[in-house]
Amino acid sequence: MKNVLSIQSHVVFGHAGNSAAEFPMRRLGVNVWPLNTVQFSNHTQYGHWTGSAIDAAQMGDLVDGIGAIGMLPRCDAVLSGYLGTPEQAQAVIDIVASVKAANPHAWYFCDPVMGTTTGCKVEPGIQEFLVRTMPEIADGIAPNHSELQRLVGRTLETVDEAIVACREVLKRGPKIVLVKHLLDRNSPADRFNMLAVTEREAWMGQRPLYPFARQPVGVGDLTSAVFVARTLLGDPLRAAFEHTLAAVNAVVRTTWEAGRYELELVAAQDEIARPREWFDAWIAETS
Repeated sequence: MKNVLSIQSHVVFGHAGNSAAEFPMRRLGVNVWPLNTVQFSNHTQYGHWTGSAIDAAQMGDLVDGIGAIGMLPRCDAVLSGYLGTPEQAQAVIDIVASVKAANPHAWYFCDPVMGTTTGCKVEPGIQEFLVRTMPEIADGIAPNHSELQRLVGRTLETVDEAIVACREVLKRGPKIVLVKHLLDRNSPADRFNMLAVTEREAWMGQRPLYPFARQPVGVGDLTSAVFVARTLLGDPLRAAFEHTLAAVNAVVRTTWEAGRYELELVAAQDEIARPREWFDAWIAETS
């Protein structure tokens, strides 16, 4: 069985960070070792939350403990998401180095959560660290549209512009850029776009965009988790991408149909593994 060290936030109530990622990966047949960067009562978009970040040094100690019992060579991938402090970002780099020293075949997938002015809150300095340092470390990276713009330092309006931007990021180190949510001025307003780009491939996919009064949180965490799991299970890029698109759609559709705000992960669990709706990806490059 494949094993993922998942370094993300944890919320006691609801689904964000590891609380959105652990269950789907396990449901797909991948074992998860959760390392929680923060423990909050709930995600920050409620506007009020309690809790705190784990000390960065303790993150390293926890991974050293796994190494002390001889288990680090069994770690197949590191997935990182929401970080509570800039020091935690450095701790992730050190942890990735330790895992790769124990298992040279392990890979690191970075979900570069940078926050927004109106929604997800991150501490000052984290965005700068993610932009400046993480692409050189990561084997794969999964920005949303806004995060991709910050990684390349400019506005992106079309799929072609996004592909060029992804290829710029690839030159810094990653083998794959998964754009979890791509805004494209030429796409219908009721469609949700995703993009997967490597040096030689660029796949575009769409699913319905459901008209929530407020969009659920944790969709990006779910997206990265499913993609990492399917990739570890041996799917080629297009298959992993399409399964991710379909599984995330199943969860979001189930949440919409239930009239909920928090993701209905348990209710949609069978479709995470075997989605009943499938969305074919297509080659995105036009030249």
